[in-house]
Amino acid sequence: MTPGGLRVLFVNENLGGHAAMHQYLRRALWQHPDVEATFLDVPAPNLWRRLAAAPVPGLARLDADLQPLRYQLAQSWHVRRRLAELVPHADVVHVYTHNAALLSARALCSVPTVVSLDTTNVVNAFQISYRRPGPLTAASLRAVMPLERRVYSAAAVVVAQSEWTARQLEHYGVDRQRVRIIRFGVIVPDVAPRAPEARLPRVTFVGKTMQGKGGWNLLRVFEDGFRDRCRLTLVTREPVRPRPGVDVLGDVHPGDGRLAAVLAHTDVFAFPTTTDKVPYAVLEAMAAGVPVLSTTVGAIPEMVEHGVTGLLVEPDDDAGLAEALRRLLSDRRRSRAMGEAGRRRVLERYDARRTTAELVRTLFDAHRSPSAEPHAVPGRIE
Repeated sequence: MTPGGLRVLFVNENLGGHAAMHQYLRRALWQHPDVEATFLDVPAPNLWRRLAAAPVPGLARLDADLQPLRYQLAQSWHVRRRLAELVPHADVVHVYTHNAALLSARALCSVPTVVSLDTTNVVNAFQISYRRPGPLTAASLRAVMPLERRVYSAAAVVVAQSEWTARQLEHYGVDRQRVRIIRFGVIVPDVAPRAPEARLPRVTFVGKTMQGKGGWNLLRVFEDGFRDRCRLTLVTREPVRPRPGVDVLGDVHPGDGRLAAVLAHTDVFAFPTTTDKVPYAVLEAMAAGVPVLSTTVGAIPEMVEHGVTGLLVEPDDDAGLAEALRRLLSDRRRSRAMGEAGRRRVLERYDARRTTAELVRTLFDAHRSPSAEPHAVPGRIE
């Protein structure tokens, strides 16, 4: 670390795209010798944490068992114990996301802290793929929102990953002057490798699971009208029955380089999600020069410019999905132009080298901020 640098503790909730975000962040930090980085990656839940967050039969159907909150608290308890060891050796703490620190507001008050997030629990309560809101969802929110507010209050700066995310913070009364927007991005390859056009174009979907990402919708649309017009590649861990025209890749892992090879042979990236907020799969496809077909949920309309870098449809709209896919496949010249425009958009707004530089500036600002002095958060802090 150079003289005058910062020792930064990066706390990573390590769920889904959060792991991808930190992977790109690590790679981009080499350009910043003034940052000595330590990463606290929340590990997969052990037996105790899984039991603490297990659904309660009967109550889960009503969304009355507080399962998401119990999971978050179990993870946050692990973070709280580790922070006691690590915070004394840090000049600044960066937490992604706030849910990892629900039980750590007191620790965050003792050191300059930046809290970053892609969404809030107000949104998640109604958009978690494995649950459905029920009669007591509002009561569940009343249990978690005070904990969220304490984490935001403990922070010198709150970073929203999109304009859409910043608007969600209004539910918590976070002063907009304390909010910065940093669109954490991806490392963009110098050249987007593209394979020669095949006789049949290839449509690719990426999702650890099919449910919530729109994978089953896409497969249904493909079988209903596109089996003779394209091939479909599903990059997913979920078991999918083999069928004509469909390739299933279940052993692709982040960072192993295979996804880049898949995208090089992809003509349309289809991601009709109903739950994602700032999906990294979309950014990776755009960085590879592939036009994106996705939905209007979360911050995706900020990422994908409809009609310019791809097409957007409403979630769970199979007819709209089919029509948009037909448009992209029928005019491959226009689709290529959309892919090229998408790559330019990523270079301009979502290049991890630029977004990491923004984050580093924010960390230094937080360290110099008057609110960086040890302080207390209103209300009782565990």
